[in-house]
Amino acid sequence: MAEECSHDCANCGANCTSRQGEMPKIKPHLLSRIKHVVGIVSGKGGVGKSLVTGLLASEMTRRGYSCGILDGDITGPSIPKMFGIHERAQGDQDGIYPVASGSGVQVMSLNLLLEDETDPVIWRGALITGTVQQFWTDVIWKDIDYLFIDMPPGTGDVTLTVFQSLPIDGIIMVSTPQDLVQLIVGKAVKMAQKMNVPILGLVENMSYLKCPDCGKEIALFGASGAQKTAQGFGISPVVRLPLNPAVAQAVDEGQIEAVREDALGPLTAKLMQLK
Repeated sequence: MAEECSHDCANCGANCTSRQGEMPKIKPHLLSRIKHVVGIVSGKGGVGKSLVTGLLASEMTRRGYSCGILDGDITGPSIPKMFGIHERAQGDQDGIYPVASGSGVQVMSLNLLLEDETDPVIWRGALITGTVQQFWTDVIWKDIDYLFIDMPPGTGDVTLTVFQSLPIDGIIMVSTPQDLVQLIVGKAVKMAQKMNVPILGLVENMSYLKCPDCGKEIALFGASGAQKTAQGFGISPVVRLPLNPAVAQAVDEGQIEAVREDALGPLTAKLMQLK
């Protein structure tokens, strides 16, 4: 790819391998059955992208759908821990099998392949990108209605590869109220729009803290900018998630499937409308 690539292939004459629309979609494993693929994206780290991924997979499972999570955050995988999964993934001559959570969410993460889940992953970009692709091509995803891809933060190699080479139905953006985060979200949104990837909704995490005594919403990180950001880019629906110590505790204890977040209702309804 050219060093100054604008990702605007329609007005570019360069003969590079990253030209949008020309990279063929990678087929999943022959034994996989996947109906919908949804990416969970953030412009920066630490905004709760993995939390949103886990909450959505858990909620859609409660609604009767078969869900899976492809943990694309190779160097910072956290999905297995929040689901209380510590066993290693197994495989045979046919392929690799994801590990099922207590409620049946199929999970594949690099942490499920390491000898010790605390071992660091010190890899360069090409190896990381190749691993994400292998989680698509070599893993046997059984009868999945919704496969959620927990992306690494930013607009780097993995995000570009997923957008270009996987049959993604759309993405969900995750942000927090700070102006700096909103600015960075704009970069990720524009990347998706340039690559014709539908944006299914915006989640503003840590949007407020609800007082346990009076119920008042306290904006710990400043006034919400979610609605303004969404309107600017034509994104709907907008979901605001509160800071909730009980949710943090559930995640730490590997019990995310026990968490119910009613605010996600409009987003799960949007997912169920996918054809």
